[in-house]
Amino acid sequence: MNTPKAYGYAPVVFNPQDYAAKRSPEDAAFADAYSGLQDEFAALDVLLQARKSAGLTQAEVAERMGVKPSALARIEMSLASRKHSPSLETLRKYAQACGKSLTIGIQ
Repeated sequence: MNTPKAYGYAPVVFNPQDYAAKRSPEDAAFADAYSGLQDEFAALDVLLQARKSAGLTQAEVAERMGVKPSALARIEMSLASRKHSPSLETLRKYAQACGKSLTIGIQ
């Protein structure tokens, strides 16, 4: 996959989980910050898996939710960036657009 182009450019594959696994043992502040994001990463993973299992694109989910594709992209990315947390109603609409239901639990 890292095939050099004729002009000498080869894309670098970045795996955030591998990076975190390597950096966390040597950087306690990084490990604390990364572990603090686990809920958001898990929520984002659930959303993306729901969309994938439904065989839908962002544009298709957006249409079913009645929002623009750019708004749906912001919803998905908001969980990773922590700049804005989607409301329960938004998450419910997302789930319904994927043919799922929203379930919330505490462990």
